[in-house]
Amino acid sequence: MKKRLGPQMVLMVLGMLALLAGLWTGLARLGWTLPPLRLQAYHGPLLVSGFLGTLIGVERAVALGRRWPYAAPLLTGLGALAVLVGLPKPVGPILMTLGSLGLVAIFILIIRIQRALFTAAMGLAALVWLVGNALWLAGRAPYEVVPWWAGFLVLTIAGERLELGRIMRPSAAAQTAFVLATIVLLLAFVLSVVSFDVGVRLLGAGLVFVALWLARYDVARRNIRQQGLPRFMAASLLVGYVWLAVSGIVAIIFGGVISGPHYDAVLHTLFLGFVFSMIFGHAPIVFPALMGRAIVFQQSFYAHLVLLHLSLILRVVGDLSGWAEGRQWGGVLNVIAILLFLANTVRAVLRSSTKT
Repeated sequence: MKKRLGPQMVLMVLGMLALLAGLWTGLARLGWTLPPLRLQAYHGPLLVSGFLGTLIGVERAVALGRRWPYAAPLLTGLGALAVLVGLPKPVGPILMTLGSLGLVAIFILIIRIQRALFTAAMGLAALVWLVGNALWLAGRAPYEVVPWWAGFLVLTIAGERLELGRIMRPSAAAQTAFVLATIVLLLAFVLSVVSFDVGVRLLGAGLVFVALWLARYDVARRNIRQQGLPRFMAASLLVGYVWLAVSGIVAIIFGGVISGPHYDAVLHTLFLGFVFSMIFGHAPIVFPALMGRAIVFQQSFYAHLVLLHLSLILRVVGDLSGWAEGRQWGGVLNVIAILLFLANTVRAVLRSSTKT
């Protein structure tokens, strides 16, 4: 029987609108002259809450198979839409914050169903996101909230990798190291509110810790020796872990910068190099679950993966050397890589005749 696609498809469209608007505002922030959306201040919220928060919420709602969890991604998607259509300022942040509260409620149910370290980590990630959104709603500047938003994504991804890595049966030492890395991140989030510079540097140390843990214990180390989709996924993940470590190192070096090229380097090594590598790697298994249609792996997937990382190298070199043109063109190519990813994914779906 064909799977009903209505709710998740509508929510994914909202998320994609937030993604496209976030990419547009990102180019404007880099100095490119574009028709104004006047949304530059919402660049981070659109991508983190409007796009990624909605996507993660849809994924969890589909997995649970119940109706009420769809409220969480609906709220974040509507929050992004409220920003895009220019509703009064509090509306979008309020809806996004309520959506993150909804994800916390979802994980309370998930943890009740399955008590495990990975569900606790992802539930903690949702709580961190809620705190970050609440701080933003209370008037904190986006740069002050970034550590919390970053923590939401890093802990969510680490928890997912821990879940998928159960086949390797992580040892007690590996699980203890995971808990310690999580504690370092939590301390960093709290310290960033009290002393932003100290908190960011500790966050950098925590990111390096998580990157080393993932590189050591993730199943991607085994899958890189396979062929086809498993190798592509492993390549996406492993190069993402490198960028996560780079982001941590840059954060340790530059500390609490709040704007400029060094700030750009800290953020985009994490959000582009790490997070979008994870999206590229997980999309071939996540999208079929959401859309009810299999994705056939194609070698063309490597095009958007390679372009993303080469362009990010160009951007970071521009950031760290003061080469403004390199930074700007790197940003343009980053956007092209993401658009190419969307095009390759849609083409793979259309070519597939297999229903899941």
